[in-house]
Amino acid sequence: MTTHVRNAALLIAATALVTVGLAGCSTADTAGTAGTAGTAGTTDTTAPSASASSTAGAPTGKITVFAAASLQKTFTTLGEQYEAAHPGTTITFSFAGSSDLVTQIQNGAPADVFASADEANMDKLVKTDIAAGSPRDFATNVLEIAVAPGNPKGITTLDDLTAPDVQLVTCATPVPCGAATAKVEQATGVDLQPVSEEQSVTDVLGKVESGQADAGLVYVTDVEGAGGKVDGVRFDAASKAVNTYPIGVLKDASNPDLAAAFTAYVRSDAGQRVLADAGFGAP
Repeated sequence: MTTHVRNAALLIAATALVTVGLAGCSTADTAGTAGTAGTAGTTDTTAPSASASSTAGAPTGKITVFAAASLQKTFTTLGEQYEAAHPGTTITFSFAGSSDLVTQIQNGAPADVFASADEANMDKLVKTDIAAGSPRDFATNVLEIAVAPGNPKGITTLDDLTAPDVQLVTCATPVPCGAATAKVEQATGVDLQPVSEEQSVTDVLGKVESGQADAGLVYVTDVEGAGGKVDGVRFDAASKAVNTYPIGVLKDASNPDLAAAFTAYVRSDAGQRVLADAGFGAP
């Protein structure tokens, strides 16, 4: 074989080796990328984040959430955030006094999730086997006195609410804010005489905002969310009646996977930030 032919053969062989080597690297890189994507694409639906996008395997569809009236602003925000992060999901809310919501659920109202303003009303569904599993606490709240802007009646203490010229409104006792009011009365010995007892804390707040009442016992979060329509007067005895808020999936939920994912989102760091910004305490 001539030197020219031998050199050409060596060149062809070297080229073939380089081609095989590149092909091997390409295969390895592709496999590595696929593995990384598979890991990143795994979604933990038990604790979705606000920035997470909808991925394959994440629950979609619709759920209806029954939630305490005091959660209206925060849960509306949480619902919007969850829907934005998970295209293909729709979350509908029904807000009212927790005791009224329990009655509706017991009478067959279609609901997937229940968020109560106290543990007593949630226990009613647990004891009758309507709630699935064990509900989880996600927030706490305490009472505050709501008064007209500028506090024209000069209310500074719980005792001031007993003055004959003060028109006081509270929640009815079966409602969590009413049960908390009763605990405060018992702890302090103050005998409140409201001119009306409402079925939800938002109704109490509304009467103060509209001028139909001089003062109302609502939650700290209600005063915070009123946007200056009322002023708040805090009192030490409020710590005697801290309400703990539980949330749980209902046994007959039409979409239990999405219901569980949303309840987990409420308890996630993103959900807790929204609740904390509104004035709720940690569970």
